Amino acid sequence: MSYQANNLAVKPDAAPLLEVRDLTVNFDVARGQVRAVAGVSFDLAPGETLGLVGESGCGKTVTALSILRLLQSPPAAVTGVIRFQGEDLTRCPETRMRQIRGDRIAMVFQEPMTALNPVLTIGEQVAEALRLHRGLSHPEAWIEAGAALARVGFPDASHRLGQYPHQLSGGLRQRALMAMALACDPELLIADEPTTALDVTIQAQILALLARLKAELGLAVLFITHNLGIVAQTADRVAVMYAGLMVEQAPTAELFRHPGHPYTVGLLNSVPRLDFSHPPGEILSAIAGHLPAEPPSGCLFRDRCPLARDRCREEPPGVEVSPGHLVRCWNYV
Repeated sequence: MSYQANNLAVKPDAAPLLEVRDLTVNFDVARGQVRAVAGVSFDLAPGETLGLVGESGCGKTVTALSILRLLQSPPAAVTGVIRFQGEDLTRCPETRMRQIRGDRIAMVFQEPMTALNPVLTIGEQVAEALRLHRGLSHPEAWIEAGAALARVGFPDASHRLGQYPHQLSGGLRQRALMAMALACDPELLIADEPTTALDVTIQAQILALLARLKAELGLAVLFITHNLGIVAQTADRVAVMYAGLMVEQAPTAELFRHPGHPYTVGLLNSVPRLDFSHPPGEILSAIAGHLPAEPPSGCLFRDRCPLARDRCREEPPGVEVSPGHLVRCWNYV
């Protein structure tokens, strides 16, 4: 892999499936303009899983929606380059994006109860993508929709086709979203917090299902989550975001063994340990403060960072601290 310091991006040796360069997203609000994503860059190789992590409000979902061009302009203003198999999605007309969405790039959204249409049956919602992108007739699409539900582990899939979202459990609604996303065999799946609000048993089932389908279909996955335990199970590489900025990228095992950015260290220290290795009575570590409403100059994390110094008032460069491990922090310069 090669390294691009200014963009904090690892470029795979093979041609990447997805390239994001200097992605910036601003929103017009009543008090002016708010920056949600600040110059994010990353690559995703075919068949790879990249975990995109960070606390709520750091820009993970906005990044995903930008890739699919699902942000309304105005109020959103998106700049940068997003290439999918060499095609710049930022320059595609909307007609072309409609061909790509749901076919070559699919997304599993956060909340299945709100992502699913409550007045359409599950079968109709899965079949819609097949009719649109594969040109199937209604009966053909209905049969394929049943096969798509069976592939994601729906019990009695043919019977479930006629059911509505409110008739399904949370786990089955999540499987229905996955069936919709995978019905057309996409090359890239964006999974935005796909296990949120599910109990741990169902969560484990969904993660196992995703791993199986990834292996069977050769999917590349952009896995968005704030749960570092899930990242450890699913991702090949991890990208850490803070206040709209990507501050660290590394192979998963490397990031957990040797976290570089103070924010990443704080995230890992705040995770409860199942081996009960905390000293008796020790309070779990927490990152002081909160995401800044008005980002400071220089390092965005400096007001919360225990290692901050005067130089942090300037914007830190990206540094490769080990092969493929990139950190944006003055402590490595």
